[in-house]
Amino acid sequence: MEELMRALREEALALGAFRAELVKVEDISTDASFRSLCASNACGNYGKNYMCPPDIGSIEELMQELRTYETALVYQTVGCLEDSYDFEGMMEAGNRHNELAQKLRVLAQERAGQEGGIQLLHLGAGGCRVCVACGKRSGEPCRFPEKAIGSLEAYGVNVSLLAQTAGMRYINGQNTVTYFGAILCRTRR
Repeated sequence: MEELMRALREEALALGAFRAELVKVEDISTDASFRSLCASNACGNYGKNYMCPPDIGSIEELMQELRTYETALVYQTVGCLEDSYDFEGMMEAGNRHNELAQKLRVLAQERAGQEGGIQLLHLGAGGCRVCVACGKRSGEPCRFPEKAIGSLEAYGVNVSLLAQTAGMRYINGQNTVTYFGAILCRTRR
């Protein structure tokens, strides 16, 4: 498992991650109060995305599930903005992050399948963005459940503390936007 995670770290960096580090899952800080941030619906996905609350599951169950994993690869991408109001630049950087997340998901699954006995959980930034509009919005089932990625926040992860734990900066300078993701790994149960 250690070899797999080290290889994934190198892949993340080669694919364009700004930083990528391994941490013990037991060192990841979680807090159930993050669910209220989701419920405030600032992003507009609450109840409108299968991988967002409330559809993704209860915060207690998700935090408990997270704790069953052993190691996490935490990765970040940093996008440059014209100014702090550059919404288009933020969206473009978010799309690049999600493209990286999907490439890493495929590589991680392939490598875990080769090793056997490994189970992965991939968490990204914000709600799942595999589809332009989640099937939840039109009453359809999830179109790509094998590609769907839940968010760190939906699992109660305090991302600013996660950055510290991984030795990364949460904010990477003026006129930048930073996104985080993580691949959690455990031996199959």
